[in-house]
Amino acid sequence: MAVRKLKPVTPGQRHKVIGTFEDITASVPEKSLVYGKRSTGGRNNTGKMTVRYMGGGHKRKYRLIDFKREKDGVPAVVKTIEYDPNRSARIALLFYADGEKRYIIAPNGLQVGATLMSGADAVPEVGNALPLANIPVGTVIHNIEMRPGQGAKLVRSAGNFAQLTSREGSYCVIKLPSGETRQILSACKATVGSVGNSDHALEQSGKAGRSRWLGRRPHNRGVVMNPHDHPMGGGEGRQSGGHPRSRTGLYAKGLKTRAPKKLSNKYIIERANKK
Repeated sequence: MAVRKLKPVTPGQRHKVIGTFEDITASVPEKSLVYGKRSTGGRNNTGKMTVRYMGGGHKRKYRLIDFKREKDGVPAVVKTIEYDPNRSARIALLFYADGEKRYIIAPNGLQVGATLMSGADAVPEVGNALPLANIPVGTVIHNIEMRPGQGAKLVRSAGNFAQLTSREGSYCVIKLPSGETRQILSACKATVGSVGNSDHALEQSGKAGRSRWLGRRPHNRGVVMNPHDHPMGGGEGRQSGGHPRSRTGLYAKGLKTRAPKKLSNKYIIERANKK
């Protein structure tokens, strides 16, 4: 995966940096694994706008992704690497030996034709899903479960990876991309390798219109509003002073929002590195 910078033929292309899509091998998704995705435009079931700055955007089909990888012991062949409009990572279509087809998040280095396996007996190679108890210490992993059988919840976006650092009894110690170190049950599954499409972080949209294609409407800042619209609004000219805060008055920088008595606090060994 690489990126390409366009020539400044138009103002919108002057700063545009996009992916090359050279790793994608199919342009049409597997029909049995997609369904239509309705966009809400930020409205709830009564039609009231509950989330601002959402709306429009291109129609999307949702690809059903297998985050559980519970087909243990059944080999699968990678048939295609595809684009997914619903996530930053690429997805891979697997053909299982028993005839079933499933999508997974495509890890870095996965090639069409590779054979993957899941389960305790699988080899700890890129793309294989194993319980954390069977993965060697120091291995780079992604798609990590938080409870056995729940399905992957952590480390799923493009270019991300975590590391299995040690074991303590029935728990494994994982260093997450945020810098947080936490314990996760050894029975939970994870996939070996890092998530693909790592150059996604280098992309630049180049123009406001691309945000509209993604369903994001213009976002106006609190400081340009009036006092009755936002705590940071009002004043003659550009006013400084006061603390950055949300529209509801919550401090935006430095305020700890995690519940102090949250049950999962005991599993966190070291909090994320704050700048």
